[in-house]
Amino acid sequence: MLISNSAHLIGRSALLEKACQYAWHAQDVDSDMPGSLDVALLLSRLSADEMTILVCFLSDSRLRSNEFHKVIEDEFSDEVLHMVLSLEKLHALKAGPCGGHEQSERLRRMLLAMVHDVRVVLIKLAYRVQRLRELSAADDETRKAIASESLEIFSPIANRLGMSQLKWELEDLSFRYLQPEAYRRIANMLEEKRGAREAYIHQVVTEINSLLKDSEIDANVYGRPKHIYSIWSKMTHKDKQFSELFDVLAIRVMVGSIAACYAALGLIHGRWHHIPKEFDDYIANTKANGYQSLHTAVYGPEGKPVEIQIRTRAMHEFAEFGVAAHWRYKERTKQDDVLEKTIHSIRKLLDTTDSDDEELIESFKTELFSDRVFVLSPEGKIIDLPQGATPLDFAYAIHTEVGHRCRGAKVNGQISPLNTQLKNAVQVEILTTNQAAPSRDWLNPNLGYITSNRARAKIKAWFRQQDFEQHVMDGKTAIDREFKRMHIVNPDMQKALSHFKVRSEKEWQARVGRGEITSAHLMQGLNQIYANASLKALPFQPKPKKKDSSDPSIHVRGVGNLLSYIANCCNPVPGDDIIGFITLGHGVAVHRPDCANILKLEHDKQKRLIAVEWADQDYQTVEINLAIQAIDRTGLLKDMASILSELKVNVLGVQSVSNKETQIADIKIMMEIKDLEQLQKVTDKIMQLPNVLKVYRQNTTDPALL
Repeated sequence: MLISNSAHLIGRSALLEKACQYAWHAQDVDSDMPGSLDVALLLSRLSADEMTILVCFLSDSRLRSNEFHKVIEDEFSDEVLHMVLSLEKLHALKAGPCGGHEQSERLRRMLLAMVHDVRVVLIKLAYRVQRLRELSAADDETRKAIASESLEIFSPIANRLGMSQLKWELEDLSFRYLQPEAYRRIANMLEEKRGAREAYIHQVVTEINSLLKDSEIDANVYGRPKHIYSIWSKMTHKDKQFSELFDVLAIRVMVGSIAACYAALGLIHGRWHHIPKEFDDYIANTKANGYQSLHTAVYGPEGKPVEIQIRTRAMHEFAEFGVAAHWRYKERTKQDDVLEKTIHSIRKLLDTTDSDDEELIESFKTELFSDRVFVLSPEGKIIDLPQGATPLDFAYAIHTEVGHRCRGAKVNGQISPLNTQLKNAVQVEILTTNQAAPSRDWLNPNLGYITSNRARAKIKAWFRQQDFEQHVMDGKTAIDREFKRMHIVNPDMQKALSHFKVRSEKEWQARVGRGEITSAHLMQGLNQIYANASLKALPFQPKPKKKDSSDPSIHVRGVGNLLSYIANCCNPVPGDDIIGFITLGHGVAVHRPDCANILKLEHDKQKRLIAVEWADQDYQTVEINLAIQAIDRTGLLKDMASILSELKVNVLGVQSVSNKETQIADIKIMMEIKDLEQLQKVTDKIMQLPNVLKVYRQNTTDPALL
């Protein structure tokens, strides 16, 4: 009987009948879980599309297995299988106690963010309604647990989706199990069955329609009686008695213009006596969020109070899909532009006559919380993090001390690097030590340890609190390393102090050591002070030129286009400080100031030194030779290649020599880079690899560490 009813309600396509047969044979009369046939019947009454019903049939928990997943793939489609798997993920999610409104909101968002098709969420809601319908036989603890979760999580989702039928049933059934005495008391106060109240609403709607039609006002009038939970909620939040409520019965009137709004209001007030204190004109006095409508209450037929809202269709569109969406008023949540946009897409998708509207479905996929990720703690607490967040971001979101003492992490039970990007619904466990000891590498943006501003601020604050002298030592080491990388021999410290706005060299070193001046800011600042070329505008490698032509990337000050070339002894690259030497018959040779040949120049030849600078031109790349020294191990070259591939660095050649006695590997990589920032990222990431001892630019007389 049930299968024939299902076929009658949903149609008789071959695929639907096949799916229905699978669901029918999987039924278990002794199970306390809702069967997919009952849920499919519920969805069909809500005019769900064929795909939704089909997925519902195939998602019965008694069919769940890898073997049946293969059957779905073979006999239906990849899309059906993907939706069934998404639904199984929602069924399997165990988030533990919600822990208040904030956690409930995070779980609602995570549920939506886990799926790529809104229809999966609709099926999940229908399953929950059916579960509540069949819950009366369960023990009291189970009833309260499921009802509480339904009220906190699933009812607001149904509200956001605009599924009022599912929403009110989720709320009323949950309220009945959670507060049976209050439920019965309000039910008795209503003094009549829902059917009688609906009949009364129909009578009022008919009279208003007739009233407006006689005055030639085109209108859409509809309404329904308030359900029990809604009445209790209003009594609680507004601290009113049942007799003080005027909107137990509610009507909405939509017309074509503002003038028609006021005309309809006058006709309704002329027909029934209105309640003065219950009138609000949000058209003339628009709410701060842009909401517009006329609200009034009247004593309708038989003297019963009826709430009436009158608005134009444009106002209704804004109220439903804009910042004044009804669900936001209901749930009293803060403004969220991303969420607003998402709800707009979802409701448009539900309202469209074409249930397979690919554009709207794709819009839902791309817009839904694309900037957030929701992960679980081992206790089931949900943490809302920015997209791209790592276990270290998670640790600091849990507690500052957990972040400070973090030394490792498990993602879904597996040890994972601290810079792993987290995905929705994964479970993260932080491994800690007894002593707080954040690493300065965590602040290096090139290494990808943290994404959130909160984590970055907490790490910087920790370093600020440490010993001042230690900060000075750490900062001096970082500054000296940067000077060596830039080949700055005798820096003008006053320029640096002025640029970084500090009063003394120690203060500058301490700020670097504390992380107040990051490695990126230090590098950029020193380049602005001491280098002729901007970090952001490093010229690219010029194309090969004829022997007697001038290098277009070099500009000789005061003499224009003088013949010039890059010296092979030190091989300066754009971004380095440079100096020219006037040769006999070959033009200007361009060296680095620390080049051995420049430093050893005889006194009389020093007069042939000339100032040169990098020309302000755009080239494509610059070739550099990078040398790496490391303790040899399996996979070392593969790890380096992965870093270079990730950073989109073009490798021109690799040479590796390993000393079997010392187990030291010397690796030389010729590569093309875009700018100094990219080179800094390469060196930072390679230095982080296990066993790597040092990384330096080759072709220098002193291989200073970068």
